Amino acid sequence: MGEAFDFGEALQALRSGFRVQRAGWNGKGMWLALQKGHPDGVPANANSAEALHVPEGTTIRILPYIVMKTVDGSFVPWLASQTDVLAQDWNTVD
Repeated sequence: MGEAFDFGEALQALRSGFRVQRAGWNGKGMWLALQKGHPDGVPANANSAEALHVPEGTTIRILPYIVMKTVDGSFVPWLASQTDVLAQDWNTVD
């Protein structure tokens, strides 16, 4: 990890294609990335169709979002807490 920075710089790093993480996170191996989404749309698979109440194969547009790699290796959309926004211990992931 390089020199620590604030959340604004973390957002810039995400937009530039880097992964970021906080030194203050307890979970080992957790990081964030920018998922660019599917602005032109993708066909809904069975799982998405059921959740969204649309027919399978319906074209759905997915907007960009920040995704977190969790401790167990899963991925989940991420939302910053106030602590995350104000933290100055952000770093890029190698």
